[in-house]
Amino acid sequence: MTLAAYTPRSLPESLAGLFSLALDLRWSWHHGSDVLWRALEAETWDSTKNAWLVLNSVSGERMAELAEDPEFLRQYQQQIQAHDEFIHAGTWYSNECSGSLENGIAYFCMEYGLSECLPLYSGGLGVLAGDFLKASSDLGVPVIAVGLLYQQGYFRQALNPDGDQLEFYPYNDPTMLPVSPLRDEDGQWQRVTVPFPGRDIRLRAWKAQVGRCQLLLLDSNDPRNEPGDRGITSELYSGDPEKRLQQEMVLGIGGWRLLRQINIQPTICHLNEGHCAFALIERALSWQVDHQADFETARTANRPTNLFTTHTSVAAGFDVFPEPLIKLYAEPWLSGTQLTPQRLLALGGRNVTSSESQHTGSLNMAWLALNMSGRVNGVSRIHQKVTQAIFQPFFPRWPAEDIPAGYVTNGVHTPSWDSPESDAIWTRACGKDRWCKPLLQSCPMTDISDQDLWAMRLAQRSRLIHYLRQRLTSQHCEHDAAANSEKEQTAACGLLLDNETLTLGFARRFTEYKRPDLLLKDEERLVRMLTDRDRPLQIVLAGKAHPHDSRGKQLIKRWKQFSRRPEVQGKIVFVEDYDLGVASQLVQGVDVWLNCPRHPWEACGTSGMKVLVNGGLNLSQYDGWWAEAWTDEVGWAIRPEASFEELENSDKHDEDDARELYGILEQQVIPEFYELDHDGLPKEWMKRMRASMDQLTATYSANRMVREYVEAFYQPMVALGHQRQPEVAGGIVQEYREIEKHWPKLRFSAVNMQESEGLQTYTVDAYLDGIPEPRIAVELVAEASEYGPRTLAKMEMKFARSGSGHGFVYECTVPARPDGHYTPRLRLKDERLNLPLENPSILWLQ
Repeated sequence: MTLAAYTPRSLPESLAGLFSLALDLRWSWHHGSDVLWRALEAETWDSTKNAWLVLNSVSGERMAELAEDPEFLRQYQQQIQAHDEFIHAGTWYSNECSGSLENGIAYFCMEYGLSECLPLYSGGLGVLAGDFLKASSDLGVPVIAVGLLYQQGYFRQALNPDGDQLEFYPYNDPTMLPVSPLRDEDGQWQRVTVPFPGRDIRLRAWKAQVGRCQLLLLDSNDPRNEPGDRGITSELYSGDPEKRLQQEMVLGIGGWRLLRQINIQPTICHLNEGHCAFALIERALSWQVDHQADFETARTANRPTNLFTTHTSVAAGFDVFPEPLIKLYAEPWLSGTQLTPQRLLALGGRNVTSSESQHTGSLNMAWLALNMSGRVNGVSRIHQKVTQAIFQPFFPRWPAEDIPAGYVTNGVHTPSWDSPESDAIWTRACGKDRWCKPLLQSCPMTDISDQDLWAMRLAQRSRLIHYLRQRLTSQHCEHDAAANSEKEQTAACGLLLDNETLTLGFARRFTEYKRPDLLLKDEERLVRMLTDRDRPLQIVLAGKAHPHDSRGKQLIKRWKQFSRRPEVQGKIVFVEDYDLGVASQLVQGVDVWLNCPRHPWEACGTSGMKVLVNGGLNLSQYDGWWAEAWTDEVGWAIRPEASFEELENSDKHDEDDARELYGILEQQVIPEFYELDHDGLPKEWMKRMRASMDQLTATYSANRMVREYVEAFYQPMVALGHQRQPEVAGGIVQEYREIEKHWPKLRFSAVNMQESEGLQTYTVDAYLDGIPEPRIAVELVAEASEYGPRTLAKMEMKFARSGSGHGFVYECTVPARPDGHYTPRLRLKDERLNLPLENPSILWLQ
């Protein structure tokens, strides 16, 4: 399709500003303009929440009429003025950090969940990326994001009468999406090319405005591409390995080339998962050309300003591509550069030094990201430990505790998830612009009465029930039109749901490790809770199983079959086609959010954070963010004594966790909800609500998350990047090539120990074979045992051995432990590098 097809329609001159309003996705979370879009076309707005589609659906006659409508013009001018004030207002970044990130952040991700009307996401990773962009806009952090514009996106879901999942892939017409072609200075469409075997792939560039931030999107559906290549950006997360590789090349290589083409040279490159790792290779190749340097110097110069965030909890979750496929696609890409396909495979096969070219026969995208990055982080405190464990093979001979993976616990963009009722409460308590400020904690709601908070919850739950009845009427009544009884039809349409019944929500990807069937371990026990006359429970479910996940599909079907048992009909409903719109309704309306993955498989689990602002409570596995947030006063935890353990063995707790879940519901959750005081309010429940809202909402917001990335990662990385000027980076490469030559000859010559008064003094002779002594650290290590915690003691160099130009004596004193508990080790020491990420060399005493 030509650029002319995307030329905006003509509007009355007095309403020309509607274009900029409609193409800024800020309306997806800042709802001041809702009345404007509803006035334009109420039915389209209510059904799609797509301002751009609304604008393009209104007839010319209607626009001319509105241009003469004083009330509409007043609303329009208000929104234009508000948008202008937002764009030019001071922000946390401009006031506190101005210029500290220099040219800003390039943020790469495979998916983005910004709005249900822009379906470029499948689940948590994309929603997190969308919330990250929205919070960056609120705070003024200079982020430009890069992704793919999928013609079909993730699949749309329906269930047949038997509960089998059906998948559909409707076409996303770009003219109907809130994006616009990215144009060059001459007004032409920006295009980039990526070399593939035997041809170049032409990529069209699009722009989505996200408040103060931009999201650049590439798609391959250019008519000049071959038919198969036009489908590279068809669906999200293709099951075909070759197509997956093609997508990741388009994202990484094409994305970085697009930034260069439009003269954006970001200071930091942030990868949200390893799918994007080719961007770091392309960045180094570009730097190499600009500075007339070799690839290793370029790699060394760029590493400090490359950040790799992983959300993966099992090594099998990393993309791995076979050697023949990589060689086929790398040859044309790397032709004419100093980087060979063999070297690329080595970078994606193990932790390599500056000259190693051995590889393992495949390319691991996470390993490639690690070999090109200066920092790496997980997304919760427990996930940091999981990350250290699954990255262990990348750091042979290094204990997991020494693997340099940090963490930033995820957060959610609170304004995207709060209900109108909770927004009014928070505005009374904390002010209008509370979520744009650098909140350290939520403001206490001391001026908000229990009656007002409970009225908020009742209104939210009632609105959810109304929404569910509308949704289920179109969803299930059609399926069950031939139902045998009126009750079955009534149940299918949600008419048996009750506004004042305790409502439990469970919505996420249906896959085995998330254990969506944990509540079904004892069906009869669950039936008793659902059918209790005086203290009933009702459950709202939603979620998709990946098209190739047969077990996940079975779990959906099992819930559907259980929900049709006569005694529980209408008390359990399943909402089809889970998306951001459905999620928003659920997190605003449910009383309790259930999350019960196998510990420690949940990297973070942000869905439960979304109920905090709305006064919902969490009943969750002690994992991910909930392991940091949980106390007795804010919610309920399953197996709170859980500690980190090997992922392969974590299914052994399924039965015990189910019993504990039932017990928490029967003995705590349900009684507290229904035990009312003399004012008719659940006093203990209200205490938990207040504690949860006050203590957790700000802490687990994307506002906090983005500021933590800026202060703990981006700003220090910028400072380190300044130390890697071309000549310095080249010097580091040369120095470490020399060290590599000597390293195999390093050895411990002797180790002695003397003990006195409960202390042990160790003396170590080390032979360094000509490596400068300041580049070596000698340490004494003891792992945790009954004799004490893990100990890492620095050994001081006492003197050089006479008669040897390369022998040195090191010494330290430590608390006494039995023989064999302390082991000397020798590693590199260089404050210019992040060790052992940038060089894993280490020698242990045998």
